Amino acid sequence: MPAPLISVVLPVRNAAKTIERAVRSILQSSFKQIELIVIDDGSTDGSPEIINSIIDPRLHLFQQGQEGICAAANRGTAEAHAPIIARMDADDFSHPSRLKLEFEHLHKNNLDIVGCQVKIVDVQGQAINSMQRYEKWTNSLTEPNQIAAMRFVELPIINPTLMAKREVFELGYRHGDWPEDYDLCLRSLEKNLKAAKVKKVLLDWIDSSNRLTRKDARYSPKAFDRCRRTHLIEGPLKYIKEVVLWGAGKTGKLWLRWLQEKEFLVKQIIEVSPKKIGTKIHGVPVISSTELPNPEGHPMIIAVGADGARQLIEAELIKKGYTPGINAWFVC
Repeated sequence: MPAPLISVVLPVRNAAKTIERAVRSILQSSFKQIELIVIDDGSTDGSPEIINSIIDPRLHLFQQGQEGICAAANRGTAEAHAPIIARMDADDFSHPSRLKLEFEHLHKNNLDIVGCQVKIVDVQGQAINSMQRYEKWTNSLTEPNQIAAMRFVELPIINPTLMAKREVFELGYRHGDWPEDYDLCLRSLEKNLKAAKVKKVLLDWIDSSNRLTRKDARYSPKAFDRCRRTHLIEGPLKYIKEVVLWGAGKTGKLWLRWLQEKEFLVKQIIEVSPKKIGTKIHGVPVISSTELPNPEGHPMIIAVGADGARQLIEAELIKKGYTPGINAWFVC
């Protein structure tokens, strides 16, 4: 067989109900020059037998003890042969044109990382109301500047949609007390790697109570927050000790206290509420958005997450000369 152009890595543990559909969705891709590396992480429900029943020379199953998702994903990278690696999860469905369109987008636009838009559904294929805001948000981030600007809000590229140059995956998924996919994403973007998305829904992301992200504390809101704050300090704020904060609401005050605890000097707080403008919060003067300082020497943390607020704030920042993702970072 010709050498694969894409290696798809699929870790699995105890996904007997969904693994065949996930595997076949990759093997039935319109892009044929692939290999599918399935790493079985100690399944006890017959998953390996189901995988072995699928006859395709491009499918390779490797088995190991229960070492965890990071070890399984990293094993997949080690076993992969192609210069481009894509991810897939055992409970999702990859559309036939996903790999082809992502591969073309990666090369045509000289990217390091690509993803695609998603449909988040339950096991019956029905939309999940509680996930609609996140789905809309992540699907809106298709350009490199958008992904860079919003990377500290949440995971901007959903992991099973990921395709990237091999060196991205060779950074390795790290086991810790936070989401390993978000950690890898932030480390990649901190290296100024260029990420974008195909502007099409090419993966059904199946959300269920059995999904690891629903069962493991590493994927809790607190864990995500711990990850974003650590990477913010170790990344763009590493050599910065003075910032401006946008937002004096409940979330903004939490960020203010945290920044002060980390010994940052918060010079000003930007607010739109007339009741707060002109006051001080924890010793920091609150000013109007019309008094927005010039970006030189005033890196900005934006802790406002209300619907529609980010777009309005971003427009104000750009008008003043800020570049979101470079000297202004949205964090909620």
